[in-house]
Amino acid sequence: MKILFAIGLALFVLPLHVWAAAALWIDGPDNSLAAGACLAAYLFAVLGLAAWADQPPRKLAIGVVPFSLVLLWWLSLSASNDREWMPEVAHLPSAEFDGDRLVLRNVRNFDDRSEDDYTEHWETREYDLSMIRGVDLFMSYWGSPHIAHTIASWDFGEGNQLAISIETRKEKGESYSALLGFFRQFELYYVVADGRDVIRVRTNYRNETVRLYRTKASPELARAILVDYLTEINGLESAPVWYNAATHNCTTTIRHHLRHVAQGHPFDWRILVNGRFDELGYERGNVDTSLPFEELRVRSEIVDRAKASDHAPDFSERIREGLPGSRDPSLGGVSGPRTAR
Repeated sequence: MKILFAIGLALFVLPLHVWAAAALWIDGPDNSLAAGACLAAYLFAVLGLAAWADQPPRKLAIGVVPFSLVLLWWLSLSASNDREWMPEVAHLPSAEFDGDRLVLRNVRNFDDRSEDDYTEHWETREYDLSMIRGVDLFMSYWGSPHIAHTIASWDFGEGNQLAISIETRKEKGESYSALLGFFRQFELYYVVADGRDVIRVRTNYRNETVRLYRTKASPELARAILVDYLTEINGLESAPVWYNAATHNCTTTIRHHLRHVAQGHPFDWRILVNGRFDELGYERGNVDTSLPFEELRVRSEIVDRAKASDHAPDFSERIREGLPGSRDPSLGGVSGPRTAR
């Protein structure tokens, strides 16, 4: 019995200690000597408790007390908007509502020549919310078929798309790391962009596999989701938050917004293993189901179209031509963005 208890306790406390040690090393002092000292102090505390513990309640304290102290410290770390940001995330977007009139500031519309070579364009645009026809979902794969980056894009008709990509806000000199994404290393950032910006860099220069699905969301639901996105975007100006690869990423945040405006979005493991997020949408009837799922996936790939439409002004229309679930133009939505004066 004692052996079983010891094994169970080890299985419980060991992951806690591993996480706490990683948090101290990754999110602790920038100076490696200071971070090492914090890590050493933690390990000595754990070993001291282990030597002291001679009964089950004390043994439990080996895991609970040191881990809890580190967790409280970790949760107290504050995100910031005041850093030396990479150019592509340098400006926070914001939205102003006046009935159906929407004014968006810092809409990104970069002209890419390669993944790292581009001309910056930050624009102020006006949209008519009454012209929304629906919302599309992009899924971009850069490695494992089980992990993807998801991007929502609102359809205002005649090829006018407003895309929002939920990403990490990287500082100059930083690069994304899947491991670091589980800690407090990156702020959350909403890229509010022309559809050509966030899609073309992935299809044409990063050579990612990108699929585009036309969702069945009604214009009313699409509008509600967009307003919820933009309300949260406005809040980030005064209250920045951390990105987290497990709990606050490109896909879990989509579900977060959906739950604010609609019922029927229970958790599913494919929200975390989000390379299968399209499969979940198919099972729930959120995308076109007139084709077998595997055929839908193949027909939804847009890389060849994007490369053929590289510099075309109607890029967003061309990559959507003939896609399953295409919307009827008679539904309206003929007014796109205007440059605000």
